[in-house]
Amino acid sequence: MAPPLLKGCGHDWSQGCDSRHHACVYCFARRTHSYLDLDTGLGFDSQIVVKVNAAELLSRHLASRTWQGQHIAMGTNVDCYQRAEGRYRLMPGILAALRDHANPFSVLTKGTLILRDLDLLRQAAEVTEVGVSVSVGFTDQELWRTVEPGTPSPERRLDVVRALTDSGIGCGVLMAPVIPFLGDHPDQLRDTVRAVAAAGATSVTPLVLHLRPGAREWFMQWLGRCHPHLVERYEQMYADGAYAPTWYQRDITRRVHELAAEFGIGPADRGGARSITRETPAPALDGPATGPTQLSLL
Repeated sequence: MAPPLLKGCGHDWSQGCDSRHHACVYCFARRTHSYLDLDTGLGFDSQIVVKVNAAELLSRHLASRTWQGQHIAMGTNVDCYQRAEGRYRLMPGILAALRDHANPFSVLTKGTLILRDLDLLRQAAEVTEVGVSVSVGFTDQELWRTVEPGTPSPERRLDVVRALTDSGIGCGVLMAPVIPFLGDHPDQLRDTVRAVAAAGATSVTPLVLHLRPGAREWFMQWLGRCHPHLVERYEQMYADGAYAPTWYQRDITRRVHELAAEFGIGPADRGGARSITRETPAPALDGPATGPTQLSLL
């Protein structure tokens, strides 16, 4: 049974098929489920916590005299365009608030629902800096079906890139994750970068799989069931922590950048944000802006 509505803190709960959400076996956001005493395995796959008053709280925060207009990055932990967004429709209010305050922001997503908000993205881009990136780590269909349940297919995500680009919103691709021994074959890397280029992406930035606590245990269980011959290799590769060895990360980055140059695209600049020349002055700030901020809405 789903936990009851948490009174007074702006949360709602959804579970089951009607709200199926991204349940990637490698997702590092699994650990965040433990903050509410929820299971990071099957619980993460079947329950989602929705901040139903997110837009209201954001608007209030942006209007605060203490807010200095920092860049806000959305989708860096949990995707804001999962299936539940179709029911709760939180992002239109969030984007409208950012537009109204001319606050720079970026969105990273695996979801196709972002196209619903294309007009709001265009409006925001007229007054502030807007960055949009889509996550496509690989185009291998079998790999997608096994490691990214609940997500749109890589082809549909690349259709999003194409649609955004055709609409004048520059869109980069975060090629993440590149999964060792399963998605890093030269032919796989080439096929993915070729598809990214064909979709019109402004940039492609590779990111090798990392296995933080919470995600690591779940991923290794999956690996033991589906690819037991790779368990020892993973234990060796990630023996020193959550990240693959530096030499491996650099090798993947080099190969992807070489392919990107071959197909006519380059690595992303910081955050892949699209710079927009403001037609009206930005709101005065009380002090110098800091780097990108992921705003807490709790």
